Amino acid sequence: EIEVSKDGPYRITGGIPLTEDDGSTPVHRVEGASLEHYALCRCGASQNKPFCSGMHWTVNFADPPMSEDPTVFEWAGGYPAFLRVTKLFYSKYVPQEPLLSPLFANMSPDHPERVAAWLSEVFGGTTFYSGQYGGYTRMIGEHIGKCLTEEQRAKWSQLMVQAANDAMLPNDAEFRAAFVSYIEWGTRLAVENSQTESKPPMNMPMPHWWWVCDATPGSRQSALQAEPEAPPVFPEEGEAISFGKHVKTLFRKMDRNSMKFVFDLWSYEDVVTHADQIMFRLNAGTMPCDGAWSQDKLDAFQQWIDAGKPE
Repeated sequence: EIEVSKDGPYRITGGIPLTEDDGSTPVHRVEGASLEHYALCRCGASQNKPFCSGMHWTVNFADPPMSEDPTVFEWAGGYPAFLRVTKLFYSKYVPQEPLLSPLFANMSPDHPERVAAWLSEVFGGTTFYSGQYGGYTRMIGEHIGKCLTEEQRAKWSQLMVQAANDAMLPNDAEFRAAFVSYIEWGTRLAVENSQTESKPPMNMPMPHWWWVCDATPGSRQSALQAEPEAPPVFPEEGEAISFGKHVKTLFRKMDRNSMKFVFDLWSYEDVVTHADQIMFRLNAGTMPCDGAWSQDKLDAFQQWIDAGKPE
């Protein structure tokens, strides 16, 4: 297994050979070093290349920032995160659960990897499951004739969520809403497709899950991790007002995220297009949702409209 650790090295386990460029000469290791597991530098600053020496802490190495609108797959931590979940689930919980252990008594050794690949693709990751195992039709085939019960489904769902806790998947409300809703939806389909009288449609596309009700990670400010908002910038006396320098700062990140399903309050084109409707809502006190604007902010927005909405 090769894992890209967060803000750290590549972690290799399972005795994978590490050779020089010729493909045969083993890379030199100090005496007694493990051949079964090792960590390789990813920050470029190691004092013991190619191995990690811990310098990523010293140089404050960090992974590239996540996209502004991440997929559920990205927010979870990618395939390695889902693999942690499935390995915990099938090694820790399934063997000791009477409702589930008979179902998986003869599962293939790579079953956790298959389920992790499925979850990764469903939540917006790579198409590894479709390419490697056969997509949705293959998954249906795994359940046909199993006659799964509601009790087994409920226990599977409960323990999968517990495994997600153990694997330290994100615990914010937005991620869990998306993750748990899919687990509930998917397991209910599995029960339905597994009955002897069921005739599930074949050759259906892979399901793709999304942020439930557009509740993305940035759409809400956490009450536990509130970040101070930068104050709005008002034009100085005699200064011409503009969208980029002044008007954009009137809208908080929370305001923007709450309206992104309609338009972007940080986009000049969108605000110009909807300026009159925005002004109407602001004057009425119905926007933003958590309280009316102060008069100085209302005056600034109206000043911008009267000035011809300069960019």
